[in-house]
Amino acid sequence: MTKEAFIQAYLPHAVQTQQKTGISAIAILVQAAWESGWGKFAPGNMFFGVKDTDGINGNEQLLTTTEYSSRVDAKFANIIKVEPVVRNGKKLYKYTIKAYFRKYATPEECFTDHANFIINNPRYAKALAVKANPVQFIEAIAAAGYATDPNYATNLKQLIASVEKIIQTQTNQP
Repeated sequence: MTKEAFIQAYLPHAVQTQQKTGISAIAILVQAAWESGWGKFAPGNMFFGVKDTDGINGNEQLLTTTEYSSRVDAKFANIIKVEPVVRNGKKLYKYTIKAYFRKYATPEECFTDHANFIINNPRYAKALAVKANPVQFIEAIAAAGYATDPNYATNLKQLIASVEKIIQTQTNQP
């Protein structure tokens, strides 16, 4: 899927979620694009990498993922591989693991659930205070530990201008 096709397909879900929650549609769309590889990796309409911690009620799927830790002895249920890496000048361990993730009947269900996950989790209170600003929101969810990738906020913030430009181009077409 091209970036343009991704935005055309999923911007309506991001806008609908923004209308329900006040969280920036741009932030939502950028996060969905990054987490899913522009829709390439969204099994079960799972665009945000939200884990399903119980793995028992039928709304989950077991997938391979990457996590980073400063510890060589980090605890994950199903570790496939561990390798040392350097990120931002800091020695980390890159874990390839299997973990349970949520799955959804529709993309809209996923977008809404992701927003509710943030709204209902106290650690994202600072992000919700800046939810209308995509840059500040992304910085805040990253600081709150949304992802273990130390470059998470940087990577997402780099996508904002690109996404906004594509949206502008698409909305100005006859």
